[in-house]
Amino acid sequence: MPELPEVEIVRQSLNKKIIQKTIKKVIVRNRNLRIKVPLNFKKILENQKILNVDRFSKYLILFLSGRNKLLIHLGMSGTIHLLKHGKENFLTNTSFYNSPKLPDKHNHIEIFFDKFRLVYNDPRRFGFFEIIKDQQSLEKRFEKLGPEPFNLKFNTNYIYNNLKNKKKDIKNFLLDQNFISGIGNIYASEILYLSKINPTKKGESINKEECKKIFINSKLVLLNAIKRGGSSIRDFKDLSGKKGSFQKNFKVYQREGLKCKRKNCKGFIKKKNISNRSTFFCTFCQK
Repeated sequence: MPELPEVEIVRQSLNKKIIQKTIKKVIVRNRNLRIKVPLNFKKILENQKILNVDRFSKYLILFLSGRNKLLIHLGMSGTIHLLKHGKENFLTNTSFYNSPKLPDKHNHIEIFFDKFRLVYNDPRRFGFFEIIKDQQSLEKRFEKLGPEPFNLKFNTNYIYNNLKNKKKDIKNFLLDQNFISGIGNIYASEILYLSKINPTKKGESINKEECKKIFINSKLVLLNAIKRGGSSIRDFKDLSGKKGSFQKNFKVYQREGLKCKRKNCKGFIKKKNISNRSTFFCTFCQK
């Protein structure tokens, strides 16, 4: 599943292509996504201009010229493709964990502009498109989610106050979207490595200095990943066909059995399943 950096790269890609473009036609080929596509979806979108493409956590938000917003979540296997009319298209994938080529079988939604169309492809159909009526409804939609790592609400005290007296391990805290939005499995492992914290350590055992490290390294890791175009675990590419390169900077993720990269560390990278998620950490320097 794409995490915050990958969704941000998709947002940046779309912003370059669809801002101030008017939706000419909408085709819904399959309404049965994780949330059913509403029956009036086509009517709401057609003739609307895209004013902005924003993002919160792992959600894309398209601001339309009316009051409505279009919320998009890519789920496990959703990909967004932009195809020019009447041309054979290569490297159309703006999304994550999939082939850059477009497999027609799972094209569920197509949004047409003057010279190109946006195609949503999703074999597993865990993603969704949702119409949000206005700004107040948008804020309500996200009110139960925690702040992003870049939000001013996310700081050392916020982390410490939420972890104290809690027996849940720190890795699961970082994956809990009600605690912090946007971090997924890859970046949780990388953040905890930089913070020298064992992923199985309980929240109640995390001191304030460690909370400060989590605060600093959460932003550091995600900003670095965005700068490098995300992590291309399989075939993630941006609109230009360029792969993300943050995977070249992994300190622990997918490095099971390899020596720790930290200078003078004698440890090796171990893989452990925590809540059915693969977790990577150093056996020596992460205490």
